[in-house]
Amino acid sequence: MERFVDAEANTAQPLWLNALSTQVSLERAIQEVTAQVRGIGTADLAILFISDTFASEYSRLLPLFHEYLSVRCLIGCGGRGIIGSLADGTAQEVEGKPALALTVVRSPGLQVQPFVLSPQQLPDLDSPPQAWVDLIGVEPTGTPHFILLADPATSQITDVVQGLDYAYPRSVKAGGLVGDGLFYQDQWVRQGLVGVALSGVRAEAIVAQGCRPIGEPYRVTRGERNIILGLEDRTPLQVLQNLIQNLDENDRELAQSGLHIGVVGDEFKQELTQTDFLIRNLLGIDPRHGAIAIGDRVRPGQRVQFHLRDAQTSTADLQQLLANYVRRHPEPPLGALMFACLGRGEHLYGRPNVDSHLFQSYLPGTTLAGCFCNGEIGPVGDTTYLHGYTSVFVLWYAGAA
Repeated sequence: MERFVDAEANTAQPLWLNALSTQVSLERAIQEVTAQVRGIGTADLAILFISDTFASEYSRLLPLFHEYLSVRCLIGCGGRGIIGSLADGTAQEVEGKPALALTVVRSPGLQVQPFVLSPQQLPDLDSPPQAWVDLIGVEPTGTPHFILLADPATSQITDVVQGLDYAYPRSVKAGGLVGDGLFYQDQWVRQGLVGVALSGVRAEAIVAQGCRPIGEPYRVTRGERNIILGLEDRTPLQVLQNLIQNLDENDRELAQSGLHIGVVGDEFKQELTQTDFLIRNLLGIDPRHGAIAIGDRVRPGQRVQFHLRDAQTSTADLQQLLANYVRRHPEPPLGALMFACLGRGEHLYGRPNVDSHLFQSYLPGTTLAGCFCNGEIGPVGDTTYLHGYTSVFVLWYAGAA
């Protein structure tokens, strides 16, 4: 694979620009977003997020785009909802309507390695890390950070993130399972995954799962595949029934539709906080055996705790994460990307722009771009996971990691 390095930008200031158009004409949308960022010159990287209302015109997207803007590397995707920033920097979440968001990046020392992965190319999970390094084409010594845009049906994303974590343990990987359109340079890619590895910049991730715990953590004593058969000395159903009986009326009502389970990712951690749990769906209950099925594999010894999700909890969770983040990271980022679940947005809150505007209230002046996803990719602790009902923010800073 060719590596794209901006030698011209060595003396330039880093630039991270974003533009959004809601024009119903594809050509006018492209003209509008490219006009807003043309002052950057030739960009090192362009990222396109396009509404699937334009799906019938995906074949025209890249030829038209390249007529209006020069870029060294381009990736992008379609989605049912698009996130972008207006000319004044205010983020907008556009759901179910025409939208095109463009991010362009130019930064001294930035190295950009784009890639396309198909399932047939992926190394065996028993392969050494070097097999993944050879596939991506960038060494881990520079701590590259990854943006991953994946087809839900053909990307084998769990294998990909496990392999990338193995080969690049200090790197941030973020993105999502997106719509039908994947874009790479001048190609419309129909299957697999498109991504980019960025070296010479720093990245941080915020993963907002939007749940609060109820009851106490329990250790799995028996489990098979994704079915929990025993928690401590009781069946999961016995634990759950006792828990619900002790909830207040509002939480009991919420448990009818907003009940989830959190699985602790780090089995060696002693003191648990809310961010240590991976939130998973409850898929079903077997009353005869008292077992429950969840949306993840389970194993004896894991710790789990039931969680509730609602709009108020989701907002409070993101507020707390952002407040903690800005205390630890006072330096303003160059820009940020956002990958949000289709189950959030207006579906959860009843109004648009809640997550994006909350983000900008804590990080004013930081532009956002991204899309709504069928699954979100982001780290919890030192491991990257595929999430649901989550908003993942990845923030970018000048300088190497």
